[in-house]
Amino acid sequence: MAAVNTCRALVTGPNRGLGLEIVKQILEAPCSKIFAGCCDPDGPNSESLNQLAKKHPSVVTIVHLDVADPCSIKESAKKVGSLLGKNGLNLLVNIAGVLPQKNMFTATVEDMKNTFNTNMIGPLFVIRKYLPYLRIAAKASGKPGMSSEKPAIINISTDAASMSMAHEIKAPFPLFPYSISKAGLNMLTVYTAMEVKSDEILCISLHPGWVKTDMGGEEASIDTRESVEGMLRVIVLN
Repeated sequence: MAAVNTCRALVTGPNRGLGLEIVKQILEAPCSKIFAGCCDPDGPNSESLNQLAKKHPSVVTIVHLDVADPCSIKESAKKVGSLLGKNGLNLLVNIAGVLPQKNMFTATVEDMKNTFNTNMIGPLFVIRKYLPYLRIAAKASGKPGMSSEKPAIINISTDAASMSMAHEIKAPFPLFPYSISKAGLNMLTVYTAMEVKSDEILCISLHPGWVKTDMGGEEASIDTRESVEGMLRVIVLN
């Protein structure tokens, strides 16, 4: 975990499941400043996150950030930017997501729009608005090349977005809108990686595994801690 020591990180969807666990494990690194971008900071699903912020008030800052709302993204970036000062942002983790359990014939227009807005379009605008802060940190690092020791963008995807694996995946519930939106997220990662290459900012997609969360269900094969530990090991190796 040394690669994220003294980092300044933004995590979307941090109020539960994998997002909350990522915040917890980055805290263990430790991290100097974590911005938890939450769509409903005062809601009942954010109780654990608020407790964590109260326990680590100098490190964890909860920021209102609804990835499906471009205005919310813009305002969150302004707030985070004012708190970062001249230091910039070291780590951006796009994990906020939705999974409507619909197939090709039951998915409505709203299901598709909401899923794409949250899982693919949201991360695009989050990256756009926070990229200036990542660039500041990249220039300030003084280290050549790309690595996890420099600024990084991590998009949490899924193997369900793989076109080559589509016929092999045996999911316990329909993944139609989710899979297609995450395939779009993977292409967004490819384009982003090309765009920020000259800035020497790392950009990758990660599959967290099938995880026991509200989204993954109780039949999933691993818990959130194991999943996040694995993803952070991959980040450190890049």
